[in-house]
Amino acid sequence: MAFLMGYLEWGKNRHAFIFQIETEILIKGFTDFKSIFHPLILIPFAGQLMILVTIFQKKISRVVSLAGLACLSTFMILLFIIGLLTLNFKVTGSTIPFMIAGIFVLKYHWKKKKLQMNN
Repeated sequence: MAFLMGYLEWGKNRHAFIFQIETEILIKGFTDFKSIFHPLILIPFAGQLMILVTIFQKKISRVVSLAGLACLSTFMILLFIIGLLTLNFKVTGSTIPFMIAGIFVLKYHWKKKKLQMNN
């Protein structure tokens, strides 16, 4: 959810949240399938699918969960850096919740791995 709240600004008076852009991309993908073949679209979308798969598993797959987080992080870190370079604090700030959630996911899997190694 934190990923979808990412905020983008470009050009003059152009801005949107990721969930708004994602909706437009999915709708456009049905009519112009080739337009969605871009790494900045496919990688985060694959990450969302991986995270969605882990939500519905009985036992959370560490590999799939971390791979999904990595895919989503590529876009959010890029967004964070762009926000810092342009001094756009709305864009930079919109990435913070995702990064905090990502840190918690990493800590969860790190502790889980340590417990498995000790047993």
